[in-house]
Amino acid sequence: MLIEYDEIPQVAMDFMNEVHKEDVDLINAIFEHILAYDGSEKSAATIDNLYTQWIDHTVIHFQNEEIKMQEMHFPPYLAHKGEHDRALQEMRDLFTHWQQYRDIKVLKIYFIETLPAWLHNHISTMDTVTARFFATGQSACGG
Repeated sequence: MLIEYDEIPQVAMDFMNEVHKEDVDLINAIFEHILAYDGSEKSAATIDNLYTQWIDHTVIHFQNEEIKMQEMHFPPYLAHKGEHDRALQEMRDLFTHWQQYRDIKVLKIYFIETLPAWLHNHISTMDTVTARFFATGQSACGG
C-alpha cells in the first residue's frame, strides 16, 4: 500500500475527510496496478481505467471544495483553486504521457516520490485552513 489513510491529516470537516479517504483508496488501487504492470494491453487498460476514475473523482472533489469556498467567501480562494488547477494539470499531463509512451517508470516515480508528499502537504496546509474556515467562518488570522 502506498498511502495509509491513518497517516493522512484529518481536517475540521467530515465531508473533506471522507473525500480524502476516497482519494487514498483510488491512489492505492492505481499504485497496486502500476507495481503489477506486465506490459500487456490488459494491464495498461486497467491502469487507464483507474487513472480516469481518479481524474474524474479529483475534478468533482476540487469543484465541490471550490463551490463551498466561493459560497463562504473564503479569502484565499484563488490561491487554493490555483493549486487545485496546477495539481490537476499535472495529473492530466502525466496521464497523457502514460497513454502515449506506456512509460511505467514515469508513473512509478510520480506515485512514489511526488504524490504522497503533495497530498500530505496540501491537506495539512491548504485543506486544514480551508476546513477550519468552513467550520468557524474565520481565517487562520482570525478574520
